[in-house]
Amino acid sequence: MQQRDISLCTKSSQAIMASKSKQPPHFLLIPLMAQGHLIPMADLAKLLAENGARVTLITTPQNTSRVNSLLSHPNQSQIQVLHLQFPPHQQSGVPQGCENCDSLPSLSLLPKFLSATSLLCRATEDLFQQLSPRPSCVVSDTALPWTIKVAHKFNVPRLVFYSFSSLHLLSMANLRAAGVIDKIMSASESEVIVMPNLPDKVEVTKPQLIFTLDAEFMELANEMNKADQASYGIILNSFDALEPNYLEEFKKATGSDKVWCVGPVSLCNRDTTDKAVRGNKAAIDEHECLKWLDRQQPGSVIYAALGSLCNIVTAQIIELGLALEASNRPFIWVIRQTEATKNQLEKWLSESGFEERTKERGLVVRGWAPQLLILSHPAAGAFVTHCGWNSTIEGITAGVPMVAWPLFGDQIFNERLIVQLLKVGVSVGVEKSVVWGGEEEIGVQVKMEGIRDAIEKVMDGDGNKEMRRRVRDLAERAKAAMEGGGSSHLNLKRLMEDITQAEAREA
Repeated sequence: MQQRDISLCTKSSQAIMASKSKQPPHFLLIPLMAQGHLIPMADLAKLLAENGARVTLITTPQNTSRVNSLLSHPNQSQIQVLHLQFPPHQQSGVPQGCENCDSLPSLSLLPKFLSATSLLCRATEDLFQQLSPRPSCVVSDTALPWTIKVAHKFNVPRLVFYSFSSLHLLSMANLRAAGVIDKIMSASESEVIVMPNLPDKVEVTKPQLIFTLDAEFMELANEMNKADQASYGIILNSFDALEPNYLEEFKKATGSDKVWCVGPVSLCNRDTTDKAVRGNKAAIDEHECLKWLDRQQPGSVIYAALGSLCNIVTAQIIELGLALEASNRPFIWVIRQTEATKNQLEKWLSESGFEERTKERGLVVRGWAPQLLILSHPAAGAFVTHCGWNSTIEGITAGVPMVAWPLFGDQIFNERLIVQLLKVGVSVGVEKSVVWGGEEEIGVQVKMEGIRDAIEKVMDGDGNKEMRRRVRDLAERAKAAMEGGGSSHLNLKRLMEDITQAEAREA
């Protein structure tokens, strides 16, 4: 892997004149600066490079360290990571030094953060002109609609990368097509809403959709949708056999046959080291973590992690800790460190004696944990998750049943997929989406007893064996999809061939 600043990107005229017909396709990847988007895009970079493509991934300096460890192997020399300076506070309105969504002091600043990324458009165009060989296409995160301008300016295809479920994507497409968003917004909070035109009956309530249909977010979502519809094709971090009916209906909704499932992309991390370094720097030593897991019985450990943007109040986090203690089972509890909760939670942990009481069977991780390493260990028995798509598909790929605790956005639909459609987990019983900036108003939604009962159903409840059989079957299908001749492997090959042919037509 090469790592350079844009100012150092100079190429010889001889390289520029090289014959395109003899060169592999060159993918320019532009991820959103958020862990749930940056990590799978880096995994995609590895997969493309492994299959012979050249890859350039651009991000900001502070985010480089989050992908360096993923992309630093000698066999990934076809990948280069380039820097663009994040717009200064005076231009962006984003606090200085906040270059990733998880570094924002309040998630209410996310719309401003997303808008600020558009200020990178001109610098991206300048970088594009300096790259050699010339990029064959742009692969953009859906949250960066301005990248369509870059693709159009240089007459290359834009591919949108979704790390979402087909259920969520189809649900949003159907809501737009049915024109019922205003009706939903005027509905009462108790009214049950049946999502239109889905293969199965999927019900939600207004409080669960309120984040997704927020006016400010909808304005951004409309910009994203417009850019996505104008794009050449779609790449999904999923596999064909996971939710086939929803995938086929989503393809119909897009009106395009250029939809490629190439995942689960996390499976490109095959050895212990890759799994340990994926994402941010772990707050626990990988060897100590593995030693602890090795001491546990197979299928006995509860792994609880509510994501890199977890924004529930301290009192709710404490209820989760008490539920893990009450389970009387070994557990790993990952706590996201935020300014809003750090002092309060640390005070409770210190004064309550929680860690002392549970030290023989519990690990408390403050910050980032090596999630793939933990989930893929034989000791993992249940995953208490916020139902972000990366965590959802990683849990499925590891064959670990889930306790579903969605917080906002697409997580609500992923919970329905886990519990209702795939039947590989149980719901913790959340009734409302968390609104960024309004966390205190929502407060505690689920008490210790409810969390403990959900854990018990996954670990030892009626239907437990059948649930584990289903998730293990899906895990085998996921692995088969990524192997040579599997659906995702073939889809990636077809994607690369398509881009090569599109480039030849434009030559």
